[in-house]
Amino acid sequence: MRPLEDRKIVVASHNDGKLREFAGLMAPFGFEAKSARQFGLPEPDETGTTFEQNAYIKAHAAASATGLPALSDDSGLCIDALDGQPGVYTANWAELPDGSRDFGMAMQRAEVAMQEVGAASPESRTGRFVAVICLAWPDGHAEYFRGEAEGHLVWPPRGEKGFGYDPVFVPEGYDKTFGEMEAQEKHGWKPGQANALSHRARAFQKFARAKLGSA
Repeated sequence: MRPLEDRKIVVASHNDGKLREFAGLMAPFGFEAKSARQFGLPEPDETGTTFEQNAYIKAHAAASATGLPALSDDSGLCIDALDGQPGVYTANWAELPDGSRDFGMAMQRAEVAMQEVGAASPESRTGRFVAVICLAWPDGHAEYFRGEAEGHLVWPPRGEKGFGYDPVFVPEGYDKTFGEMEAQEKHGWKPGQANALSHRARAFQKFARAKLGSA
């Protein structure tokens, strides 16, 4: 693995929810992190068919444009009863004709799809959030860190915290949705703590241990 020597890094995302989460996760390490939006960068087309491919597209585009290492993630919800959908198309399920996103609509779409296949009991409504972090350099070198959070989906949505599909996802071992959790509880991790809870925090924990020497 290549050492990360510079504490200046680009977070290659235009998603405000992700930016808030990354800011909270990176704060203990003294990074000077700026978003792709702050650099005036456009959002590249995510044409990959895996989380790794889409994370690389975003991170390498930002690194190439700024000359700095760039950190990106691609994440999504994989529902077992729907053969892993929406998966890499998780955000697409929320897209409106004007290009904006309505995750209330997306959660409803997922619920209708599960009802159509008869997924009614908690045991039949299992799934996982997946996040893949890509750290890319301007020369194309890239490294990947994957985190997953198992759980099941509930209806109706519960809680107004978090973002995306958080209000319908109950992580394994809990009775609250991600949407009902404060950020610290959802992440479930800080330097020196053994295990993370959310998929993004688990991926970031692997990144921090590999690149930052965090315990």
